[in-house]
This record gives sequence, structure tokens and C-alpha cells, in this order.
Amino acid sequence: MPCGILAFQGDVAEHEHALARLGTTSLRVTDRAQLDALTHLIIPGGESTVITAFLNESGLGVTIQERVRANTLAVMGTCAGAIALASEVGSPKPIDSLKLIDIAISRNAYGSQIYSFEEDVVFTPTGEQIRAVFIRAPKIVTVGDGVAVLANLRGGPILAQQGNVLVSTFHPEYLEKPTVHQFFLSFSNSCLPASGGRILE
Repeated sequence: MPCGILAFQGDVAEHEHALARLGTTSLRVTDRAQLDALTHLIIPGGESTVITAFLNESGLGVTIQERVRANTLAVMGTCAGAIALASEVGSPKPIDSLKLIDIAISRNAYGSQIYSFEEDVVFTPTGEQIRAVFIRAPKIVTVGDGVAVLANLRGGPILAQQGNVLVSTFHPEYLEKPTVHQFFLSFSNSCLPASGGRILE
């Protein structure tokens, strides 16, 4: 079964390439009907204000919320995608996020594009070291009790999971190995990963 990628804006091709390296086909998603046959969806990096506006105006956001809460869809959000999924977004401009993972997140927390950087971090599910790429990255400020932190940078969470929702403030599509994508695809057909977690109501 293909993995869906929200294809309105952002790093769509890069996620397609990461999935292809795992032998997984992908489907570019732009409307609600395309979600019907999918169990996994990636919301890529891009511009969070634009992405969340598209989700809300197209009706895709409501469909994603319903499917996640029914445990029939697993969602991974990277960079701007993580912002779109957060329960709280610290920003001068209000963002109507999907509120599917109990985290507070701050936009562009490391600075503008010129302050992009890479750093080695530990991916705790496997214990391996990965080279994380941060581009105008947000920062997870707080996590709720039901959220598992899967990687940290300088003591702060950068990869987090709650039930069938996974968020990354870095860009896993640029990893030498598609480690994070492989972990996301391991979420079962019922979309509940083995580590469990609480879904926001």
C-alpha cells in the first residue's frame, strides 16, 4: 500500500525518494478522496501558515483529524508539518493547527534560513546516531504526558510520537538512511504503534 504525501507545498519529492529507498510507493495527496485507501500520510516541511490554511480550506484537515482519532490513519509531520499537527503554536500570527499531538511548538526558533545547520543526534528507538538537518526549524517547547520523545538536541525534544502521530522538527528526508521513515511505516495497519500513546480528543 502506498504512503500518502500531502502535495500542496513543501519537500514532496524528497519524501518520495526516501520512501522509494525503502521499496514503498507514494501517492501525492491533494484532496480528501485520496485518503480513503491510505493508512499512512506525511505532511512535509514548507510554509506552515500556507499548509494549515490549505488543510482547513480544503477540508483535508477535518478528514485527517477524524481518521487519526479513529485509529485508521497514521500521520508524520516534518518541520512545518510538525507545526500543523501541534496542539499549541507559539507565533505572532495565529495558526489553526490540527491539534493531534500534545506539544507546544515555536516557529523558526533557530532563526532564518541562513542559520540552518546539521547535528548528530541519537534516534532512541534503535539507539543509532543520525545526522539531523534543521532548516528554519521550529522548536518543541513542551510535551504532554502521553508524548514519547524519540530524539533530543541539546536537551530539547526534536522527534516525538503520540499514538499514531509522529512529528520531527528536522528533515528526516535528508538522512543518509531513511531511518525515521522506516520507523513511521512500521506503525501497524491499525495505525497504533507498539509504544501506544494517547490520542487527543
